[in-house]
Amino acid sequence: MSNAPLMPKATAVWLVENTGLTFKQIADFCHLHELEVKGIADGDVAQGIKGMDPVSGGQLLREEIEKAEKNSDYRLNIFESKVGISVQKTKKGPRYTPVSRRQDRPDAIAWLLRYHAELTDAQIMKLVGTTKSTIESIRSRSHWNAANLKPVDPVTLGLCTQIELDFAVQKAARKGRGGRVEEAPERLATLLPASETVAKEAPTSTSTFDLPEAAPKPKEETYDADSVFAKLKGLKVEPDEA
Repeated sequence: MSNAPLMPKATAVWLVENTGLTFKQIADFCHLHELEVKGIADGDVAQGIKGMDPVSGGQLLREEIEKAEKNSDYRLNIFESKVGISVQKTKKGPRYTPVSRRQDRPDAIAWLLRYHAELTDAQIMKLVGTTKSTIESIRSRSHWNAANLKPVDPVTLGLCTQIELDFAVQKAARKGRGGRVEEAPERLATLLPASETVAKEAPTSTSTFDLPEAAPKPKEETYDADSVFAKLKGLKVEPDEA
């Protein structure tokens, strides 16, 4: 027996509706139970499933169906293409978030940025299923609804499990931020610009340091030669008379 076709039930629905094959032939080809195929014909099984044409899908040849319709003992063989088709693996992307929960993601991002600033943007994207631009807009408070954001635990919102959150936090704690230090939003809000900080620290006058006043320099006296000799003549003592 060859491999089963893709989407066996949808293929069985189409074969029941468009061919004269027996239930057993369809069941063998689709790897289903004969009673299950009978339930499809009666409308009790596979309700709402749209039939898939295996002929146009390249899984079954029209000649095979015609042979099986003429001989109820004939077993259908799936058509295997000799051309190898590489199956492209789906890339890992952000976690899928139900539509009903998507409105809660900004609140969850705000909570993670506030209480777990060590998490990388990639980790936050994986936890709550968001984009880097959304994280950056909430971090810089440029988000369109920034005024109404309320940080809420993503576990409480059902966006991730407690185990996933704990694992991400522990991993971020071990690896750090790759040498890039980022402050939490609430701490950034309290920091002052460098110009204001320098202005506050710089002294506005010398009185801030209570420096003692410098003593005044003594005035330099100028001497005149004539006045010096005149004073010396006045101080001359006459000898005592004998």
